[in-house]
Amino acid sequence: MRIARGLAPVIMTCLILSACVTAQPPATTQPRDGLAYEIVSSLTTEVGARLAGTEKEAEARAWAVARMKALGFRNVREEAFTFPGWQRQYEAVSLVLPSSQRLVATALGGSVSTPRGGLKADVVLVESHDALLKAPEGSFRGKIVYVNDRMVRARDGSGYGPAVRKRVRGAVEAARRGAVGVLIRSAGTSHHRFAHTGNMRYDEKVKKIPAAALSGPDADQLERLLKAGGRVGVHMDIRTTLDPKALSGNVIAELPGTEKPEEIVLMSAHLDSWDKGTGAIDDGAGVAMAIASALRAAGPALKPKRTIRVVLYGAEEFGAQGGEDYVKRRPDEVKLHRLAAEADFGAGAPWRFDTNVPASDLAFHEELFAAIAPLGIERGKLETSGGADISPLQKLGVPVIAVGQDGTHYFDLHHTDNDTLDKIDPAALELNVEAYARVIARVANR
Repeated sequence: MRIARGLAPVIMTCLILSACVTAQPPATTQPRDGLAYEIVSSLTTEVGARLAGTEKEAEARAWAVARMKALGFRNVREEAFTFPGWQRQYEAVSLVLPSSQRLVATALGGSVSTPRGGLKADVVLVESHDALLKAPEGSFRGKIVYVNDRMVRARDGSGYGPAVRKRVRGAVEAARRGAVGVLIRSAGTSHHRFAHTGNMRYDEKVKKIPAAALSGPDADQLERLLKAGGRVGVHMDIRTTLDPKALSGNVIAELPGTEKPEEIVLMSAHLDSWDKGTGAIDDGAGVAMAIASALRAAGPALKPKRTIRVVLYGAEEFGAQGGEDYVKRRPDEVKLHRLAAEADFGAGAPWRFDTNVPASDLAFHEELFAAIAPLGIERGKLETSGGADISPLQKLGVPVIAVGQDGTHYFDLHHTDNDTLDKIDPAALELNVEAYARVIARVANR
């Protein structure tokens, strides 16, 4: 069911999510106003895809600064940093044996280029990343390795970790065994013909070989041919560029505290996206949640007791570079963070609440859970990193929380051309804003 743009009443939200519970907003929050949907619509429409280290990411930072100033945030600024950037220039993958067929594929982030004119070689099937690790040295000499490994769909996204190993390390492990290139089944759950990109890593001690991901249907096609027997040949033509000093940056804005302004309650998301789609669910939705929930938590008068800080991180997709830079700049300020949260799992309805708080503070954890339970959210685990960009804070002892969203269909869209605004349900987005706002408000005014 599609909800009209704008604010959905609480009762309609309950019906949509089959969670007929009382969901009255706390006294500290503003009325539901549809701000989050307007923000993600603006970002994805006016800026679009925002690959880290490019002019589009810089454009997104300028958009974020202007937008948050207009919304009443204070101390809005950018903190620039450099990182090893990468861009795709051209990609084409096709079967050449036993017949000529185009395959829908995309280069993995960080992949080197193929030789000029492309790379042509026979393909060998490896069923899983574990099987790849067990293959003897030299067993794939001169071949393109195809790693199958299907991802398991799960509400909490738990199938992603096992499936993404082949994307991150597949090229290194295949090259160790003599391969000249690697193809993987996309680390996603879509049955549509969209290939799923994402970051991969090389080992400087191992030859770098080109790497690409196939869409699900094209992976099926290649798998059938390989299992039928006989030679299967593929041509890969990938052209990429590297920039060891690409420019990125974090955008930071605050709603200053009235009683303890030096103490910080941090709400965050990442501003960059892949160059596929328009980065709506990853992580435009999170950007919208971060901005809108901070304003709602501060209340109509924007007077929280502690400072509510919003951080929109840069270069998350290339290894959470923004999160590392944020911590590196403020070694003395880390201890003043009373809570950190990060929205980076799409726009599905919230269903679980995970925290990582000291044992001495479990009573307050229960208070936070009680505040959001009426929204249909279940008690989760007392263990979480909170998210890629705030994990450096968590490792240094900052308490973190995670409002778990329904990720059943998240990996149908994640890192693909299909990640666009029309996939966002405004009612589910509003529930996430409300959940984060209730938690942030209680910590900021504790």
